[in-house]
Amino acid sequence: MSVNSYLASRASSAVLSEDERKSINTSIAALGTRLDSWFQVDGDKLQSHFRFGSQTRGTILPRRDDQHSDVDYMVVFENGGRKPQSYLDRLKKFVEGKYSTSEVYQSSPTIVLELNHIKFELVPAQHYYGSTYQIPNGPNDWQSTSPNDFNATLEEKNKANGYLIKPTIRLAKIWNAANGYVFNTYLFEKWICDRSFWLASNQRDYLFTVFDNLQATESAAWRNERITRAKKLVAEIRENESQGYPYLAEADAKKLIPG
Repeated sequence: MSVNSYLASRASSAVLSEDERKSINTSIAALGTRLDSWFQVDGDKLQSHFRFGSQTRGTILPRRDDQHSDVDYMVVFENGGRKPQSYLDRLKKFVEGKYSTSEVYQSSPTIVLELNHIKFELVPAQHYYGSTYQIPNGPNDWQSTSPNDFNATLEEKNKANGYLIKPTIRLAKIWNAANGYVFNTYLFEKWICDRSFWLASNQRDYLFTVFDNLQATESAAWRNERITRAKKLVAEIRENESQGYPYLAEADAKKLIPG
């Protein structure tokens, strides 16, 4: 198997199975119903709630590839005017009341609900204007975000690049997770989407372009070590390919992106 074939196959396997998707959708439907039934008091009702993040973009990894893989879910409260911690406390009380046998904890700015098949991160929010919402920036302050605006940008970039951007992101996220989360996954996705791939023609080229553009200039030494090691593996793969050693190249590709 060539390096390109391995990487293309690995990217194709790094998606949610049909059973996983069905399970998530069932859990989302139940979550929505429970939210609506819980927040019924005037002044404490919800304006809306919806999923966002990598699961809506098609770049989420299954738990076997990323143990911290999660579904982001925004809960928009009808009335604002309070500090973020007030809404976080309300969400925590909700999940503790409705999911008493599941693991629940705060991981600012979210409330985490751990179910058997997936982790949900519930983000309290206030609608600001248009597609912009205010979400917690710590317990006392708010920050503006447009949660699904990146989706359209990614779709356009993916289509313009032969539908190889999303698979490339999934491969890069496998590397990131396997190496202790060198980068924030959302920012890593955006950074990859912003790269130029004009010389790339297949899955191998696209992934290697990502590593070619990484710089070992992080503040933490361990992050730089992981980046340097990845770039060295890419160089070794190219060298083995040029010397006619496809099996050695494939072995290095499996070290870079474990199966």
